[in-house]
Amino acid sequence: MKVTFALLFILAFTPLFSQTEFSGDSLNIEGKIFVKVDAEADFPGSNPAWRKHLERNLYVMAPIENGAPAGIYTVIVQFIVDKEGIISDVKALTNFGYGMEEEVIRVIKKGPKWQPAVYKGKPVKSYRTQPVTFVVGEDGFEITMQKKYVLYTDTENEITIHVDKVKNKDLELQLREGTIRNGEDGLYWIRVTNPGTTILSIYNKKKNNKLIGSVYFIVKKKVSN
Repeated sequence: MKVTFALLFILAFTPLFSQTEFSGDSLNIEGKIFVKVDAEADFPGSNPAWRKHLERNLYVMAPIENGAPAGIYTVIVQFIVDKEGIISDVKALTNFGYGMEEEVIRVIKKGPKWQPAVYKGKPVKSYRTQPVTFVVGEDGFEITMQKKYVLYTDTENEITIHVDKVKNKDLELQLREGTIRNGEDGLYWIRVTNPGTTILSIYNKKKNNKLIGSVYFIVKKKVSN
């Protein structure tokens, strides 16, 4: 598998959930956890410093060493930042496994104090969500599609698969959820029904269906025009 920082990682810095989507206590009670603020808690130095912190501390080999299939995994971790910037109650909101959630939690706990959230000009204790996206790829294995590792429901998603030193006719594809229609020259169409995730496994028929690799896809609902 390819393991360079640029290929393995894509970093996102804005929360995927708004603060108002988390339950919390009244905003008018001193010492309670705020769910709606004027400025969110932030890593000291903001996005550039957060990236450097991850580059220096995140163990990027964690998903690969734990057998994660190729694909894109956006890990989301929620925690509390108090008025002094101290972090507590760190927990994952996703469950991809393969050591990814544990590694992001470890790095957040290991880090420095954050800049607290601000409400009406004062620092307050608040919730924060932080996404970190892992991209896992494989050597000798290439997938071309409109949006890599993302499928859409109720449509034929066109993808092209190339495996080094294996002819297209010798590939056998199996999809955990969905159907596959074969084309020519490595071209395939994948149809899925339900949003969520699915895994495509690719085998070499000439070698007794030896597993070449597995690819993890995020399945999104198709938006009608």
